[in-house]
Amino acid sequence: MPETFSGPTFRLVDTMDWHEVVRQGGFGPRTSPLLVKGAVRAWPAFERWTFEKLAALRKPDGSEVVFRFQNGLVEQGVTKPPLDLAISPYIEGLARASAQSKNSRDSTEPGLLSYSRWKKIQAGEPFHLNWLHMNSFTADQVYLAQWNILEEFPAMRKDFEIRKLWPGWRWTWEFVFIGPANTVTGLHYDFPNNWFCQVHGTKEVILFPPDQSPCMSRSLKYDWGATLSDVNISNLSARPIEKEKFAKAHGLYARVESGDALFIPRRTWHAVVSLEPSISLGVFGLTPSEIVLGGAPSEARHLMHKLRLYRRNNCTCHRMTPATLK
Repeated sequence: MPETFSGPTFRLVDTMDWHEVVRQGGFGPRTSPLLVKGAVRAWPAFERWTFEKLAALRKPDGSEVVFRFQNGLVEQGVTKPPLDLAISPYIEGLARASAQSKNSRDSTEPGLLSYSRWKKIQAGEPFHLNWLHMNSFTADQVYLAQWNILEEFPAMRKDFEIRKLWPGWRWTWEFVFIGPANTVTGLHYDFPNNWFCQVHGTKEVILFPPDQSPCMSRSLKYDWGATLSDVNISNLSARPIEKEKFAKAHGLYARVESGDALFIPRRTWHAVVSLEPSISLGVFGLTPSEIVLGGAPSEARHLMHKLRLYRRNNCTCHRMTPATLK
């Protein structure tokens, strides 16, 4: 990628401290992203959800937990066959990598936005990201993504006090994401609202409100609950037309550190880049009205897809499916 590519214009996401949220009595209705510093740090999960403790999880009969791992980036490009692996050796390796990264911080400050630059940027100040950071990425990282851990181990649900952030009734479902540095969740938006809870490690999240959709190059590739983009931030030069449109966008940047929670409103385009071995929990939620108005059409599309009547061979859930099939 040429060094002259500056890409979209960004501003820092709105930010509040967890104690300020508590003083206000919780989190009210909101349609724009919000980073809550220290929210997860106040919950039991911050102490209980370590790499070592998650690696020690076993089924009730004492056997290993086996999960279907994501094999590389699925939001863009070709969907590779998933890998059925035991979680323990994988997470134990991340524990070692995490310890090494803490003992030897990289003086070059890798990232789309280096830590030193991030600390100097003022609220409302426009800036660009360092897209050269993505040149060293590989698209074949094995990723423990979208693990419905709280269904498998329901006692762990009490470790997250998400109701303090999200008052009122809603149907929620939760997915865990555990992986090494340099994992990427490609550009997409989700149908429901999402609280992205960062338990350990640091991730960069870029976000674009719905009015930036003309710059996002909506993809025909199917994913349950999400709408994908043909913009591949790991390889922007592969799609020059989409890259040119993407450069005109105006977005938000969030550095989500260990202990933080990021609110991602429904239909907000976003992508995630991991700077360190990380443990994250995405909590998706729908109110009763959202279930009625949007849930039924989403389930209908999913049924049609399972019956091979909708986006067949162009999805994130079946093997070797080209993202650009028309």
